[in-house]
Amino acid sequence: MTPRTPPGLRLALVAALQLLPARQRAVLVLREVLQLPAAEVAQTLGASVASVNSSLQRARATLRSAGPALEELREPADPGERAVVERYLAEFEAADVPGLTRLLADDVVLEMPPVALWLAGRAHYRAFIERFFAMRGPGWRLLPVRANGSQALATYAPDPATGGVRRHSLQVFTVTGGLIRHCVTFADAAVLNLFGLPADPLDQTRRA
Repeated sequence: MTPRTPPGLRLALVAALQLLPARQRAVLVLREVLQLPAAEVAQTLGASVASVNSSLQRARATLRSAGPALEELREPADPGERAVVERYLAEFEAADVPGLTRLLADDVVLEMPPVALWLAGRAHYRAFIERFFAMRGPGWRLLPVRANGSQALATYAPDPATGGVRRHSLQVFTVTGGLIRHCVTFADAAVLNLFGLPADPLDQTRRA
């Protein structure tokens, strides 16, 4: 299932993360990307509708002054993208850090909006993945989905309390030249809900 989002989803988030202060970034994502009403955004952020509209105007102005309009930004499709992401899925479920690392470009970037995390380079990405599996353990399950016309993976964390898994995050990839060059990971429950992700990834497999 693809949520109701405009074509510039990943690029808008990346630009916002780099250029905007926290409040403007949040407003831009909620209004422009998730297309929530101003009143709902105001309630979510504990602000007034006027404040939300003002923040959105300032965010738009900042992004316009930085370069091309977000709507004009596109990334070329890569015919090998699906195969690379499928390999990433298999390596992630196997908790195979060397295998995952081989799929990464030298200049790969990892982001986790709205968390202030931005990692660049294969070595840093690998170190993050190693710490991740060391802390969270193996037993993850991933479900292929589409996001903004690109390959993405819904990740499900092992849940010791139930012996099953639970929704954790959504990873959206940019793949060029047979390697992953950008991964934007969303852990916000509101984003996961917009994609209609099942509580159990096997539910989706059974319906497929």
